[in-house]
Amino acid sequence: MDATTLSDRFTVLCISVLYRGCAIPVAWKLMRGGEKGSWEPYWKTLFSSLKGSVPKEWTVIVLADRGLYAPWLFRHIVMLGWHPFLRINLGGKVRPVGAEKFEWLSKLVPQVGTAWCGVVDCFVQSTVRCTLLARWDEGYADPWLVLTDLAPEAADVVWYSMRTWIEGGFKDTKRGGWQWHQTKMTDPARASRLWLAIAVATLWVVSVGGEADATQPCSGLEALPERHIARRTATKRSRPRLQSCFAQGLRRIFVTVLHGRRLPMGRFIPEPWPTMMPPRKKSKKEKKPPSATPSSDGGLSASEAVA
Repeated sequence: MDATTLSDRFTVLCISVLYRGCAIPVAWKLMRGGEKGSWEPYWKTLFSSLKGSVPKEWTVIVLADRGLYAPWLFRHIVMLGWHPFLRINLGGKVRPVGAEKFEWLSKLVPQVGTAWCGVVDCFVQSTVRCTLLARWDEGYADPWLVLTDLAPEAADVVWYSMRTWIEGGFKDTKRGGWQWHQTKMTDPARASRLWLAIAVATLWVVSVGGEADATQPCSGLEALPERHIARRTATKRSRPRLQSCFAQGLRRIFVTVLHGRRLPMGRFIPEPWPTMMPPRKKSKKEKKPPSATPSSDGGLSASEAVA
């Protein structure tokens, strides 16, 4: 679950199903940009509308970023029979079960390379009994602090890495795919119907691309030459895709249309949940230009000469 905006016209509250690095919208609420009021009733209505749509034997985790956490959200997800997986800020306090006093979250993971998990009473006010998963890996500015109702031994904080897939889904609705940002609509009701078309189209495209991703090895680094830059810069902590399933699906459908063949329908093939922390991408501010160095003959280097 996450929210996105379209300039100052719309705010979209969206629940998506995550699949192979992509996000497929399944429930949404469009509001006018800057509309005042609590989002609580909208989120509750969206989640309740999905009740009964998932087989009871499936394990469903609901991922949300720090700005969306609330005690009512945790309890509502549990009431539906699903498992919250909600990230919280570092500034709160918790009381591990058996302890007498609340202590700052920062004491549980005080530095990079530390981790902690266990059952806690979270927050002094609006206390929630839950499992806290905490981990601070190298390269991350802050630790991951995730609350869930799953038992400590049954959950892995690494699963939270899938939350970023919904951000890729928002990109697919805009510049990366359906160009929703080009719409001239101003009425939320009309825009909501457009989102229905976007959701159905995304379902089709991702199913086609996901099938290709699952069945063809050319979607990975193995197809590249040994000295290709993508091979040399790839980490061993994850297996990156050369193209998203959304992009692969679009390409396959376009090629099929151009050749006059029968349109592919695609299918969904499950993949294991992540087991390793993804490498953190450097922000633009962290990417510094190469520094100028003097050449061996004492003159200016090429970069200095250009400057």
